[in-house]
Amino acid sequence: MSTHTILSRRDFLRVGGLVVLSATTAACAPASATEPTVQSEGPASNADEALQRLVDGNKRYSANKSINLNETESRRVEVAAGQKPFATIFSCIDSRVPPELIFDRGLGDLFVIRTAGQVLDSAVLGSLEFTVAEVHVPLVMVLGHENCGAVKATVETLEANATAEADINYLVEGIRPAVEKAHGQPGDEIDNVVRANVELMVERLKESPLLSEALEKGELKIVGARYDLDTGVVEMIA
Repeated sequence: MSTHTILSRRDFLRVGGLVVLSATTAACAPASATEPTVQSEGPASNADEALQRLVDGNKRYSANKSINLNETESRRVEVAAGQKPFATIFSCIDSRVPPELIFDRGLGDLFVIRTAGQVLDSAVLGSLEFTVAEVHVPLVMVLGHENCGAVKATVETLEANATAEADINYLVEGIRPAVEKAHGQPGDEIDNVVRANVELMVERLKESPLLSEALEKGELKIVGARYDLDTGVVEMIA
């Protein structure tokens, strides 16, 4: 009869480097007292335009040419009257991967939903569905990243045939399918699981009746991507 080790919170964090709580607020002071000349673009007309904005913003960011788009006082006043984000980003809580910064976007541009390892639950799915049904966001991106602590901790927990403490184990079970999908693949195990996790999440979102309907009508695109911590580059993978 096999036995299952119960990992303490400290053990789980130690073996995987998982940070359960993260601060996602970044204080970004303007480079000068004058506002940049870049004007807000307005709502994106479709998913391709929305995705191109993200691609262009990441190119600026990774090349150290960010322009602090839509962070001005006038933009703050503009979006106080109403919001029209052009994309929803579902990403990990990792403090090194703040979506607004890595896509060089500002106030009112993005809906951002973050959980450790992009683990989905009813609240997250409902929030994603809200952005599509009520605000008509044309693009949803599932964003994983290099060296994800939640993924690493999950792999090591499962390899030890262990159980994480309290609701941390919910994260392990949420990422388990990606570990199983990536099992035996050549290359870096953790990165393989990161990619598999993104791909599986994209497929799960497409199974939502509400999101599926928007996809069939051509009103929505759901994509997956991976962020490289070293280069700052976002790579499309699903």
